[in-house]
Amino acid sequence: MMTSTRWPGNARTLGDGPVALQLVTPNGGKAILRPGKVICVGHNYASHIAEMGREAPRYPNLFAKFPQTLTTAQDVMIDYDVDADWEAELVAVIGRPIYRASREEAALAIGGYTIGNDVSMRDRQSRTSQWLAGKAYDAATPIGPIFVSAEEWRSADAELRCRVNGKTEQWARISDLIFSAADLVFAISEFAALNPGDLIFTGTPGGVGASMSPPRFLTDGDVVECEIDGIGTLTTRFVVQTSLGRKAE
Repeated sequence: MMTSTRWPGNARTLGDGPVALQLVTPNGGKAILRPGKVICVGHNYASHIAEMGREAPRYPNLFAKFPQTLTTAQDVMIDYDVDADWEAELVAVIGRPIYRASREEAALAIGGYTIGNDVSMRDRQSRTSQWLAGKAYDAATPIGPIFVSAEEWRSADAELRCRVNGKTEQWARISDLIFSAADLVFAISEFAALNPGDLIFTGTPGGVGASMSPPRFLTDGDVVECEIDGIGTLTTRFVVQTSLGRKAE
């Protein structure tokens, strides 16, 4: 298993998965993430739990994405017949192999952090009690563009913001997480080995489009900015496409 490695040109490679994501570091170097696993958590901020009418969880509400759902492209294509929603999130990047970790080991296994937008196709997500169909669209989950090592970023009280066409829709402090990134690593490692490059999306705060009255979803040309203090801003323009061979219902 490949571990954190520094190559000429100050490149840092994490993991050996089938998908390669090139991010940049604050000093201008490269970080190449090759996640084998992408694990997410739902309902991890009290504000989001309240707006979705849920109860506070006793344990992390985990679900998975496939690595091919991720993209570093600035333009993201979404189908014309889905209700695409924004979800700004802190993403933890595993830096060392870990399995059945102690809480201290779980914290040390985090190699760094980046930003993700866990774009959810709400209509597909709500068809059944399982969320996979609404969470696993290929190349529809933007990530990056900055990777900050855990040694450089220890700002648990940093602010997270999400702007849609310049208007702030989501705001929270990372310290508002019910289960911290280390808590999630601990919980996941109880049942699954985590390896360098694996990603953990830590959850989104209140302010998603599905909770609005009426609900508001992404349309052609919408620009979403996900920002976290000390890491940077992930900016994505969403482009509506007509899928070949499909007709509107």
